[in-house]
Amino acid sequence: MTAADAIILAGGRASRMGGVDKPAIVIGGRSMLDAALAAVAGCVRIVVVGPQRPELSSAIQQVREVPPGSGPVAAVDAGLRALGAAASPLVVVLAADMPFLTAAVVVDLIRHATESGADAVFAADESGRPQYLTGVWRRSALAAALAKLDSLVNQPMKALVPTDTATVAMPGIADCDTDEQVRRARAAARTVDDTTATSAAPQANPPAPSRSAGAGPARPTSMVATARRERPALTLDEARNTLRTDIPRLTAYRADLRSVRGAALAAPLSAVGPLPRFDVSAMDGYAVAGNGPWRLRRDVGFAGGKRPVGLLTGEAVRVATGAHVPDGTTHVVRDEFARIDANNNTLHRLPDTPVREDIRRRGEDRGRGDLIAPEGTPVSATLISAAASVEATEALVRGPVRARIVMTGDEIRSRGPLRAGQTRDSIGPVLPDMLSWYGIHTIARVHLRDTPNGFDEVLTAATDCDVLVVVGATGGGAADQLRGALTRAGARILVHRLRLRPGGSTVVAELPSGTAVLGLPGNPFAAVAILMALAPALVDGRIGSPPRRALTGPLHNAAEIAGPVPRIVPARIDQGGGWHGDAHFRTTHLGGLVDRDGVVIVPTEATDGDQVEFLPLLS
Repeated sequence: MTAADAIILAGGRASRMGGVDKPAIVIGGRSMLDAALAAVAGCVRIVVVGPQRPELSSAIQQVREVPPGSGPVAAVDAGLRALGAAASPLVVVLAADMPFLTAAVVVDLIRHATESGADAVFAADESGRPQYLTGVWRRSALAAALAKLDSLVNQPMKALVPTDTATVAMPGIADCDTDEQVRRARAAARTVDDTTATSAAPQANPPAPSRSAGAGPARPTSMVATARRERPALTLDEARNTLRTDIPRLTAYRADLRSVRGAALAAPLSAVGPLPRFDVSAMDGYAVAGNGPWRLRRDVGFAGGKRPVGLLTGEAVRVATGAHVPDGTTHVVRDEFARIDANNNTLHRLPDTPVREDIRRRGEDRGRGDLIAPEGTPVSATLISAAASVEATEALVRGPVRARIVMTGDEIRSRGPLRAGQTRDSIGPVLPDMLSWYGIHTIARVHLRDTPNGFDEVLTAATDCDVLVVVGATGGGAADQLRGALTRAGARILVHRLRLRPGGSTVVAELPSGTAVLGLPGNPFAAVAILMALAPALVDGRIGSPPRRALTGPLHNAAEIAGPVPRIVPARIDQGGGWHGDAHFRTTHLGGLVDRDGVVIVPTEATDGDQVEFLPLLS
């Protein structure tokens, strides 16, 4: 069999199924992604395109289309780029939505592609309709088809189909795009199981399902045990360290740096070209050749303009800062060091002025291949600018982190008149802005009522974000349902509680899908203060950025605030240096942060003048 690589598309919105993680749906004891992986097990290399799936083998490369959710063509392009220049001559392209797909189908498609010589061979369903996401391509033809498109975003697969194609009728390629098709597929799988149960020998190593049938992701025993076991409250430092080191990184992908503010470099970034690109004048003045005086030519060199013709010894030409100096230039005489003899158009250097080159030589700031920034560097305005100056506009990155906000509580109302027992949602509308302080992009904000199983649906559907930010329902009250839902979802608890006041009921977990859950207290000040304290560490863990440098200074009234448990309180900057904290403030609203510069973390039994950490309020 001709060598082939495989690209499996395991993302998409599954809009006809309510946005569920379709590849993870279990049919016949295995997920549809597992079925696709088993079908291409004989391929040389396998790339899965879609959200990060920590349960997959490290031998399987995972990438994400750019931007996420931009359609099958963009996903195919991301997969082909991940395979690189050394890819096999044939590429299998499959969607992870065919529960009955077998390796025999893939082998047969590869055989037909080899024998027919067609640019692409597609499987045809029972009606004879070609399935463009079940096919084998010649790698060169696929690359050429992608290169012809002006845009890859939201393009149909038909846009890639070449002229020279073949279709082959294949069994087992029915896909599942609706809930009804899933129900029929499960019924068909049960029928097969019932028919073969008495005659089929048990498998020695049956495939491990990615999810338990119909109930979300599979729950490894150790993960369930972790979710159910009570843990002691962590200190803030312990919680931050856990988030930075014990949470899975997001999938790395290549992107235009200008489009991924808040991401971090997934590999060192090097200069593509030199800086400066050519020898340029560092000052306004005159490019000269040799020792003076010099005969001044009439032409002028401007930054971005045409380069003046080369200088002969004894010649000079007027140049502006940034102009490409002509060949033969030995140095630049600054305007303030020069005198022009108008009678004979001669340039003289003024007496007692220093002789300086005043030329920025090609590559003196950066040479081709020089390091611009190491892995983990956040993609900021300064990095984008520094990279653009050396033609490095694209890089391998992780992130930015995408968040879905869930506000909880029957008593909360964001708009409209309040009814009896209701209160205004005072932090939900501003939370996206606060998340943006830390490079987190909010994709949606929803309100969840206090119901016994509401969180089960929210956690199951949390596959389109990297972190689920839940405000409220983290305590132990009758309406606090989050912890129970995390246990049922098989979540791995990272932070059970915090040894901090306010904010002790904080919970942070990782769902089997890889999505992180940041459960904040429902109290407005506590929610915002804990977000400020933990969000940077959570982002560091997801995108691989290094910890930010802590801002510390003396807290002048620490003894007034400190107690047996560390506290986080509003603070203002003292004009003489350090901070002054608020010993008494209301936590049921954010009024205590008005006219304050941030919050301080006050250690147990701190005394006046002790060094404490300050977290600034950004804007």
